[in-house]
Amino acid sequence: QAQLVESGGGLAQAGGSLRLSCVASGITFSTYGVGWFRQAPGKEREFVAGISYMGTSKHYADFAVGRFTISRDDPNHTLALQMNSLQPEDTAVYYCAASDTLDLQTANEVLYWGQGTQVTVSS
Repeated sequence: QAQLVESGGGLAQAGGSLRLSCVASGITFSTYGVGWFRQAPGKEREFVAGISYMGTSKHYADFAVGRFTISRDDPNHTLALQMNSLQPEDTAVYYCAASDTLDLQTANEVLYWGQGTQVTVSS
């Protein structure tokens, strides 16, 4: 049974940093495109960043470019998101996601979701 478990969320001040991690089990992690999405209160879930099978390509939402970095560690079945220069508008629940499309970029491609981790940025 596939399972994605996020960690690393919490409270940060504006301008600060957080690092999110996601550990996958029950899937052959290295063969999946994986990524991060987020959902703020009253808003739709949105794409944050994705990394392809074998890590050959990365994609970022415009708001993430230059501030967030996605990475994967296939031997340890782990996905990470380093978030720097955080702003209050980054406050949301962040979800790890996996897809059998090799390069995940949209929510409708997602096969498996994590339970989410809360990120709160204070001004």
